[in-house]
Amino acid sequence: MNQIFPGIFKEGKKIYTVNKIPGTRVYGEKLVKKDKEYREWDPRRSKLAAAVLKGMKNNPIKKDSRILYLGASTGTTVSHISDILSSGIIYAVEFAETVVHPLLELSAKRKNIVPLFADSRKPGDYSWVEECEILYVDIAQPDETEIALRNAGEFSCKYIMLAIKSQSIDVAKEPHQVYKEESNKLKNAGFSVLEIINIEPYEDKHAFILAKKQGSL
Repeated sequence: MNQIFPGIFKEGKKIYTVNKIPGTRVYGEKLVKKDKEYREWDPRRSKLAAAVLKGMKNNPIKKDSRILYLGASTGTTVSHISDILSSGIIYAVEFAETVVHPLLELSAKRKNIVPLFADSRKPGDYSWVEECEILYVDIAQPDETEIALRNAGEFSCKYIMLAIKSQSIDVAKEPHQVYKEESNKLKNAGFSVLEIINIEPYEDKHAFILAKKQGSL
């Protein structure tokens, strides 16, 4: 296994994280036992995994990161980030009742996940959350970038990791135009866009955008 980012390993064309709870699966993923037990990270189930496999060059997630995650769903990507974090924490926000229960079950086993049943459009409802250096957003809403910026301001986030589904923002425009316009919104709000990664064929008409607050260390 070759470590390509903190806590993320690659072998051949596949990536893995070290299983925080050996012997257990979260979404039916393959477990590989070597020096440790590794969980295969499926890029068709996780946009972050897709971005890594499509050549992402920068990854701000470290072992002690504090992360606010909007659109946590059942916790597939959240679980792999949980593997990466040894002393960090993920505040996982989800509003859909149908997927909250699996997220709650996941957080009961993984103590670095704090589930929040809340509307990401209203960060004031979870204003008790501490400052988080990283904001991860995957909510497939037409105002996704605006929601991201609102939360980034509320929690003093240095980085925004944004999964963009172009069809959720404007079906009449070409995906590359949507990605450019959303990136410009980040730039106009004081963020430098570090990468725009097209994550096809893993996700159709999707891109992953990484931005950093200007002037932050």
